[in-house]
Amino acid sequence: MAIESYVVVHNIAKRHNVGTLARSATAFGVTEVILVGRRDFNAFGSHGSTSHLRFRHFHSLTDARLFLKEKDCDICGVEITEDAVSITDHPFKKSTAFLLGNEGTGLSVKECEICDFFIYIPQYGGGTASLNVTVAASIVLHHFGVWAGFSERIRDGNKFVVAEKPLKLVSRKYCTETDDRIIEERKSRRESASNEFFEDGKNGVSSSNLLDSLFPDE
Repeated sequence: MAIESYVVVHNIAKRHNVGTLARSATAFGVTEVILVGRRDFNAFGSHGSTSHLRFRHFHSLTDARLFLKEKDCDICGVEITEDAVSITDHPFKKSTAFLLGNEGTGLSVKECEICDFFIYIPQYGGGTASLNVTVAASIVLHHFGVWAGFSERIRDGNKFVVAEKPLKLVSRKYCTETDDRIIEERKSRRESASNEFFEDGKNGVSSSNLLDSLFPDE
């Protein structure tokens, strides 16, 4: 089975970082970028690279983890933890998905819970406590590509040859979903809200038709 790499994007503070991250993901042979939570993203900084990437969306980290495990994929958290291994040691065994933390707070407890192991990027200067998430992603993905033996792209002069665009850009930079997944999500949201309103109803608050106004069919 071919070795593949994935990038999991969850709770990144600056949405435009997804565009820059997509550029690095394309350069280093990432198979898919997985968005968790919001489906929309800002393609600023991608320089057209989003056309060469597959984006997949999940509503929760649990769903994303199930998908990756079906792919027989390890999930690697990029974070400075007590048991984190230096990226220079290349502690990889098979296809790997990289989960990068929020620029300000790092990986959350829930994000850490889905990770199989952690890596960190050694620093040698004392001027900053951490790297920008897209810079960190570039370093990590390059190291993984070296370990996995990905084939180097053909060069033309002082640049690499860009492939023809195989994918059509989605309007407004949304990660698309199937109709079934959208319907399932709306149903889940309605049921969750219904439970909350009925609990309030026990205390004298009417739920009436507020559910329909909160979650109208689109």
